[in-house]
Amino acid sequence: MPVLSREDLRNKLKKREFAPVYLLFGAETYLRDLAAKTIANFLFDENSLREFNENEYSLNQAENLTYALASAEQLPMIAARRVVWITDVKVSASGNKDTLKEDYEKQLTSYLTRPSKTSVVIFVADELDKRRKMAKILLENSCAVEFAKFTDHELVNWARKEVKDAGFDAEEKALHQLVALVGDNLRKLTNEIKKVTTAALPDKIVTYDLVESLVANSREIPNFGLTDQLFGKDKRKPLHTLKKILDDGAEPLMILGLIAHNLRRTLMAKELMNQGVERTEVVRLMKLHPKYHQDFLESARRSDAKKLVYIIEKLAKTDLAIKTSKGGGGNAGARMQIEMLVCEIVNL
Repeated sequence: MPVLSREDLRNKLKKREFAPVYLLFGAETYLRDLAAKTIANFLFDENSLREFNENEYSLNQAENLTYALASAEQLPMIAARRVVWITDVKVSASGNKDTLKEDYEKQLTSYLTRPSKTSVVIFVADELDKRRKMAKILLENSCAVEFAKFTDHELVNWARKEVKDAGFDAEEKALHQLVALVGDNLRKLTNEIKKVTTAALPDKIVTYDLVESLVANSREIPNFGLTDQLFGKDKRKPLHTLKKILDDGAEPLMILGLIAHNLRRTLMAKELMNQGVERTEVVRLMKLHPKYHQDFLESARRSDAKKLVYIIEKLAKTDLAIKTSKGGGGNAGARMQIEMLVCEIVNL
């Protein structure tokens, strides 16, 4: 069977078209888990004895596959269907982390070729190497839905919709900064949206300053690397890093916002240390990641305050140039602007 997108699944559920077996997999685990719950919710009405007709089995215990498939063969109790969740499914590239082992191939194939008409089985996969035999068996004999990571553009759209659905408005630059700071962890992004919307009461407007003050930089580690490299001796390294981030699909404005955010924090940390504030207190005030704060503070100590201020001003000008399409519009023009900026910074 062809692998469906999340949009394909949504359309089928709206039409009340249900499959006897689902395989939900992919890097976007928040939507994957939400989809599993949505399927189950569609299958039960208020008159169904849901607690007697819904079971979950984790494959972290190997024998649970046997119990799960046996449960799926049972008739539902005062309900149209029984729902069986099979979670913690792993078919890894090396096989070392497999929880769905080839020892169960015959048993699994037997059920999938003749699934119960009164049950819906939902396999929730944490890892699925499509080249492996057990993965192929699932893919070929189920309604398989892949949940890929969102691009930055999709994340901004998601954030905009979540804010609007909550009854709030948001500045466009606030949405971009929110995504820039949180990254592609949709579960965390949703939680951060709840936090900033609560803080936006009573005006119900999520502003850039509000996001800056409340949202920690979850992308700090990979992008702090780029920020730190801007002040290193190797002038080629930041350009290589920038190219990789851009090639991976990050939007130039997002990167620009992250660099500006990190540089402002670097400047603040340096000022605090110059005032004699102890490092432990700087870590607390700046909400630095406990595992990586040493590198951040060392970079702040080495940096030149005047140079940081100058670069932050250049970032603001580049931001304006991108938004006004100076030097060319679209993603290509924006990419050129940020590449020129990084070239200038490393040559200061």
